[in-house]
Amino acid sequence: ANITSVVFFVLSIFFIVFKGLNYGIDFKGGTLIELRTETSINASIIRDSLKSMNLGGKVFSCGNGGSMCDAMHFAQELSGYFNKKRKALPAICISDSSHITCVANDTSFDLVFSRYLEANGKRGDCLLAISTSGNSINVINAAKEAQKKNMKVISLSSNSGGELSKYTDVSICVSSKSTD
Repeated sequence: ANITSVVFFVLSIFFIVFKGLNYGIDFKGGTLIELRTETSINASIIRDSLKSMNLGGKVFSCGNGGSMCDAMHFAQELSGYFNKKRKALPAICISDSSHITCVANDTSFDLVFSRYLEANGKRGDCLLAISTSGNSINVINAAKEAQKKNMKVISLSSNSGGELSKYTDVSICVSSKSTD
């Protein structure tokens, strides 16, 4: 598995749970959905995020380089259609180049994602933080800011999850550093 394929795995989980919410399937807290023997995810966090979206909450996503491209794709599939016509889900990738260059120029690149969440995130929102190494300072800072705001944090990284996994509600670690 590589990081990109796991982004689609996470996206699929969102829609499995979303479909369950629409059809009255009850996911009890702590329930694990297992799609592959080596990969499982806590469905309750995604269920809570989807419920939050129905009440005006949003899913934010962030990452650097290829991880930003995955974060962008993830957000667009939620707000777009992903397989069928359905209600658009509020999802935003923190990828506005004017925001990123403004914050990086005025302070530090380490704050580009966390500053955006400081301005726009709120209790009940969700952050998908993607870092192949799990050690990208700006992604870690975003997770810390999300926690301050009582947002749910899901991270996607390789191997151990790095420092980022310390600041997440659910850490999805792919046992590979390959991004191809």
